[in-house]
Amino acid sequence: MRDRTRVVLIAVAVLAVDQITKLMVTTWIPFQERIPLIDGLLALTHVRNTGAAFGLFSDAPVAPVRAGLIVVSVLAVGLIWAYAREGWHQPRIVFAFGFILGGALGNLIDRLRLYYVVDFVDVHWGRYHWPSFNVADMAITVGAISLFIAMARQGEVEEASAAEAD
Repeated sequence: MRDRTRVVLIAVAVLAVDQITKLMVTTWIPFQERIPLIDGLLALTHVRNTGAAFGLFSDAPVAPVRAGLIVVSVLAVGLIWAYAREGWHQPRIVFAFGFILGGALGNLIDRLRLYYVVDFVDVHWGRYHWPSFNVADMAITVGAISLFIAMARQGEVEEASAAEAD
């Protein structure tokens, strides 16, 4: 199976889970209602994020932020798709690109369709509160971390190979 096909399959799976969970939240949880799951740690809260991931820029004017985030999302999707095929055969990179692509598309669909992104995972630790997020945000984060690790390990392997050649 071609690597791009694997990336697309992973992205479609991430996108499906993202859109289904957002549909469930908007259908079953009234806007701004909070449902505790683990007391003092985790809740489901239906929020509308007009900013970037994890609520960044949510206080900024909506139209410019929305336009900018749409452009960034389209560029991210395009860059991943056009990325040189070198390294695509590595499972970590295929996984990472699939997660990033699926997450970017999930939030892009919300921005184009709703003008905001549906967030619902609400994490607290004592008096500390992490901004609400969704499956797409998690996928982008996991994909970016995986890509960073794969690239760092690839650099280590190339350095070791160069040292052996000397």
